Amino acid sequence: MANNQNRVIALGFFDGVHLGHGALLRAVTTAADRLGAVPCAFTFDQHPGAAITGQSVPLLSSVEDRIWLMRRCYGIKEVIVASFDAMMRMDWEDFIVQYLVKELGVAHVVAGHDFHFGYMGKGNPDRLREKCAQLGIGCDIIPKVVQDGITISSTYIRTLIAQGEMERATQFLGHPHILSNRVTHGKHIGSSTLGFPTVNLRIPERVIVPAFGVYATRVWFDGQCRCAVTNVGVRPTVDENDGRVTVEGFLLDFDGDLYGHPMRMEFFKYLRGEQKFPSLQALSEEIGRNVEQTRAYFRDRD
Repeated sequence: MANNQNRVIALGFFDGVHLGHGALLRAVTTAADRLGAVPCAFTFDQHPGAAITGQSVPLLSSVEDRIWLMRRCYGIKEVIVASFDAMMRMDWEDFIVQYLVKELGVAHVVAGHDFHFGYMGKGNPDRLREKCAQLGIGCDIIPKVVQDGITISSTYIRTLIAQGEMERATQFLGHPHILSNRVTHGKHIGSSTLGFPTVNLRIPERVIVPAFGVYATRVWFDGQCRCAVTNVGVRPTVDENDGRVTVEGFLLDFDGDLYGHPMRMEFFKYLRGEQKFPSLQALSEEIGRNVEQTRAYFRDRD
């Protein structure tokens, strides 16, 4: 990456791009405006905790969704995605001097109070601040952000998503929980049997699966936005169910085939748990009730 411009860079993993991350990203845009520099964010290709411990950590957002959220919500112009395997072997001073300064042309850095970096995590906020001062580079260390007496963290928000508490998650994220992917083929149960056009999204690898159930959602595609009733789960009422987790949205006020189209889904409210119905007719009637709940929910919001 060419060092041909000044960058102000936020350092972190930014899973979910929640309000705590927002404090860093806003500091970046403020400094970038002041310095006439490019507001940037630095993130890793994999979760640092998962890479170090070998344990699986379900992510709130894919790399692509993290990039979109940072650009959309906070005006970040450039997102640098680095290999964590390579960075964890780098000396902490080399990370600052060789990578941030010489390779990226950093003029100012922003990090959280708990950010660690470099070999064995020896780099910490104090060392970052001291080294930047020696090099004449600006440095902001952002304290933890607290809301409702709770420190905003990706870990806490993962718990909310796993329990289906989407409205509370939105309060800490600062935006609805999102899932983006290309529409895949389903079994066409919705359009052929239930009377609603459907879209099926696969949850990207390593991204968290929300609590099984039915949600009021909004979907964005081809510059359009539609409300949808979305089921997350294994569709126990459908014959030949293979047990694979699906995300199936029943689109309101839309007619058409979106197979292969990129789509972003926003989760707003948990309506009910997933359940097995005695027939597809009973399922259709229940989804009809969920459609009215969804219409009422967004009517009240708007």
